[in-house]
Amino acid sequence: MHPFAGWFGNRRSSGVRAARWVVIDCETSGLDPARDRLLSVGAVSVRAGRIEAGPGYGAVLRQQSPSDAANILIHGIGGEAQALGQAAREALDGLGAFLGDSVPVAFHAPFDAQVLHRAMKAVKLESPRRWLDLARVAPALFPKSPSSRTVPRALDDWLEKFEIECDARHDALGDAYATAQLLLVLLAEAERQGAGTVDEVLRLERSGRWLPGAG
Repeated sequence: MHPFAGWFGNRRSSGVRAARWVVIDCETSGLDPARDRLLSVGAVSVRAGRIEAGPGYGAVLRQQSPSDAANILIHGIGGEAQALGQAAREALDGLGAFLGDSVPVAFHAPFDAQVLHRAMKAVKLESPRRWLDLARVAPALFPKSPSSRTVPRALDDWLEKFEIECDARHDALGDAYATAQLLLVLLAEAERQGAGTVDEVLRLERSGRWLPGAG
C-alpha cells in the first residue's frame, strides 16, 4: 500500500501552503470511466504557492491493442507509442511514489479517480481515496457575477478566464501543468476568502460555497 492511501486523516488540518497538492490528468481510450482504458497519466506537484521544480511525472501505459483512430487524434498517443509504453504496474507504482501522502487534485476528479482506481486495482495497487475536484471548487470561489450570463464549466473555459496557456492540450502532463496553474489561482482565492487549511478547502468543495466558521 502506498503511503498516500492514508493522507485524508493525517493531512486535512494542514495549511493550504504547507500541504503538498498533486494535480493528476489521465488520458483514456474513451469517455466512459467504467469501461475505457487508461492510456497515459501526468502529475504535477504544488506546494508553498508554486509549482515545484522538476519535470513532474508522466507515463504512457502499454496496451495490447491501440485505441481507435478517432481517439488517437484527440490525445496524439499513436499505436506504436501505446504498444511500447510502460507496464501498467511499473507506471502506476511510479505514480504512487510521486503522490506520496499528498492531496490528489483533478478537474472533474471523479472521472480520473474512477479510471485510476480500476487501473490500480487491476495490478493490486492502492488508489487515492479522496480527491479535490477543481470543477466544484472553481465555481464555489468564483460564482456568476451580474455581468456574466453563466459560470464557466469546462477546463478550457477556466483556463481562458485566468489567461492560462496550455500548449499541449490533451497531453496528460501538459494538462496537469495547466490545471496546476489553475489550482494556484483557486488556492490563493480560497485563502483570501478565509479557507486556510486543506479541510476547509475540501469543505468548500463539498458545500459548493465557503461558509466561514462552519463545522
